Amino acid sequence: MKNSSVAASGRRERKRQQIADHLADTAWALFKMHGFDAVTMERVADVADVAKATLYKHFPVKEALLRHRIHRELVNELPMLLADLAKLPTVVQRLHEFFRHSAEWSVAHRDYLAPYLRFCLGEVGMRETPERESGLDSVFTNFISAGQLSGEFSSAQNAALLAYYLQYLHLAALLRWLHTPGLDLNTEFDRMLELFLHGLDIK
Repeated sequence: MKNSSVAASGRRERKRQQIADHLADTAWALFKMHGFDAVTMERVADVADVAKATLYKHFPVKEALLRHRIHRELVNELPMLLADLAKLPTVVQRLHEFFRHSAEWSVAHRDYLAPYLRFCLGEVGMRETPERESGLDSVFTNFISAGQLSGEFSSAQNAALLAYYLQYLHLAALLRWLHTPGLDLNTEFDRMLELFLHGLDIK
């Protein structure tokens, strides 16, 4: 009885994930075709061929659809990127290369970053759930832990805490780039990372 209950629960979760992916993919196609602001939840439900109640059950607002699509893309792409970065000889090099890739990805997704970030910031302080997590906290923690183990970084501070601060420096650089015309994101990330790695030059 217990095994059948677990199997049924697994099937329900797979079905829920399939529906969520279908809805997010439909929304993403509409966003790319018409622009994020022009697409309504009703339009997403219509094109996805589901009842509005079904759409709202999975996603209360279209920003949640955007987050789901972006986070799924990150989950799919990060393992290969991290495997490539692991071949670099130093953690500092890996960090710089990671942010170079991040800048390339962000430029390609610029039209969607502002609503995505606003939505995520609105959830700060809420209980962490899988759909709210981008995975970057673990990525940064692993980078910093590796640097501490190799002796590149001091072990005086907790790696997870440092990763938390790095996440918000990353966010600050993104927001500055989004709202300041003419900035180069690679340059912004380089400045941000240098500040994180070396801090203020106190005299």
